[in-house]
Amino acid sequence: MLENLPYFQRHLSEDLNRVDIVINRAVESEVALISQIGQYIISSGGKRLRPIITILSGKVLGYDQDPLFSLAAMVEFIHTSTLLHDDVVDESDLRRGRKTANNLFGNAAAVLVGDFLYTRAFQLMVGAGSLRILEVMAEATNIIAEGEVMQLMNIGNIEISENEYLQVIQYKTAKLFQAAAQVGAILAGADHQQETALKNYGMHLGTAFQIIDDVLDYAGDVETIGKNVGDDLAEGKPTLPLIYLMQHGKPQAITDIRHALEHADRSYFDKIHQHVIQSDALAYCTAQANKAAQAAIDALAALPDNEITQAMRDLATSSVARLS
Repeated sequence: MLENLPYFQRHLSEDLNRVDIVINRAVESEVALISQIGQYIISSGGKRLRPIITILSGKVLGYDQDPLFSLAAMVEFIHTSTLLHDDVVDESDLRRGRKTANNLFGNAAAVLVGDFLYTRAFQLMVGAGSLRILEVMAEATNIIAEGEVMQLMNIGNIEISENEYLQVIQYKTAKLFQAAAQVGAILAGADHQQETALKNYGMHLGTAFQIIDDVLDYAGDVETIGKNVGDDLAEGKPTLPLIYLMQHGKPQAITDIRHALEHADRSYFDKIHQHVIQSDALAYCTAQANKAAQAAIDALAALPDNEITQAMRDLATSSVARLS
């Protein structure tokens, strides 16, 4: 997704190598199963968007020291631990195109290794020696947990509004994007205006990214999204394409979607997929994602206009362009 963008062509590999050095060291444990599962998860790839956001948020203000890459690794550990737990909750068997850790090693091991990565992340935070960063990440992880519970409570909820959906994804997903940007800003000594701009950038980017992720469950394939299409429907998750159709779709579409969500019925996927692609639901969702991406780009106006700022604009644009 990023390799064809000018800044990332030159610097992405080097930046992520510096992060990987920290990750590979921090995932080591005397407990063999922890190292085995940790290495399996970390080596499975992924876009690494959150650590990239931390790196860019520091670099845009001229900061490029080792703590930036340690905290980028910290953000990736937080993200990875939530994925391990999510896959257990969702009973997922595919992640990033590979078997999930719970599928291979069992639920108990996946949850406990998720806990290890989570606490290792906090050790990396402490190593930065910044109480402000600890405050930001403590708040972020708490809100992310609230978002996960909110999502659980909305399983099968056919009355959910678009605003309620947005609150869930802003808590569950976009909050870590926001915190990732804020950590880079704090390390770089950002003033209040610059820190606010980067927080807003992260929040809007995370929102756009999650909307497109939800769209890809109906417009993508296993190779594109790294998991089985239709998983959201099978779990009874009311994502934006379905919320839009329940509000604006034809009567038969509304009836089918309500039944599928209430019963978490994967067998309805082909029928629901047809309703989605034959409507303007995907166009609407993509437009909402584009608005969020543009809001992220607009937030950068308060920052120095340099190569990094352009890379951050490109990142926002490419996060939505995954559909093409």
